[in-house]
Amino acid sequence: MRILGKISLVLVAVMLLSMTNKKEAYRIYSSKGGKVKYKAMFKELVEADVVLFGELHNNPVIHWMQLEVTQDLYAEKQDKLVLGAEMFEADNQLIMNEYLDGLIKQKSFEKEARLWNNYSTDYKPLVEFAKEKELDFIATNVPRRYASIVHKKGFEGLNELSLDAKKFIAPLPVAYDPELKGYQAMLEMMGGMGGDHVNENLPKAQAIKDATMAYFILQNWEAGKTFIHYNGTYHSNDYEGIMWYLKEANPTLKIVTIASVEQDDITKLEKESKNVADYILCIPSNMTKTY
Repeated sequence: MRILGKISLVLVAVMLLSMTNKKEAYRIYSSKGGKVKYKAMFKELVEADVVLFGELHNNPVIHWMQLEVTQDLYAEKQDKLVLGAEMFEADNQLIMNEYLDGLIKQKSFEKEARLWNNYSTDYKPLVEFAKEKELDFIATNVPRRYASIVHKKGFEGLNELSLDAKKFIAPLPVAYDPELKGYQAMLEMMGGMGGDHVNENLPKAQAIKDATMAYFILQNWEAGKTFIHYNGTYHSNDYEGIMWYLKEANPTLKIVTIASVEQDDITKLEKESKNVADYILCIPSNMTKTY
């Protein structure tokens, strides 16, 4: 019995050692910093009207998780699932639809749609999944040329656009709260870079993106559906950005936010990352990058 007892102790010690040496690619935390299992998070995602999945654009674990979440949501929601993303501009919706409907070839779509450089590794799996399952994929972002106008001239510059151009922007005039934490942080960052003049229009250019993404999310959502939206995490962190505009338009929406952070040590969520979203996807800082 003593020998068996010693063997059991050795086995326990080996198991504990292997656990301490375990390499984790990610952890999920609640807004307060408690560790959360995927199953618990997913249970809430299924009940959401809108899921804002904030990403770090070059992180492969986040893109893998986006695809996993999307596939699992489809298993539950079927044709009641809608996909959308910051990475596609609203004036490319026609070509997106033509590709999803099989009217044009993949080569034509990828050549003409002004895709991000990391499309093939990070976003193509999502588009192809939507095509396979015959789901809508919404190009939600404002065309970058119009965000550039706001950066130069403020919101007023958009008034010079034609009615056709304004179809790809949130209806004017756009609500704007310059005191939101995210917009204030942009101004502070620019001020900290030592410039003589801080462009007050910089956060407004961010806001027109947030407002437009929220607008096209709402235009393509209806009760009973779940709209999952992929965006840079800064567009939905702190329950601001896109979420602020969604709530301004429809306060009754059930929105669940996911933020993404990188830490040297992912075994405990750092203080500054708490309360930025309903769920925080935490990945090691030394994770390989897609670009």
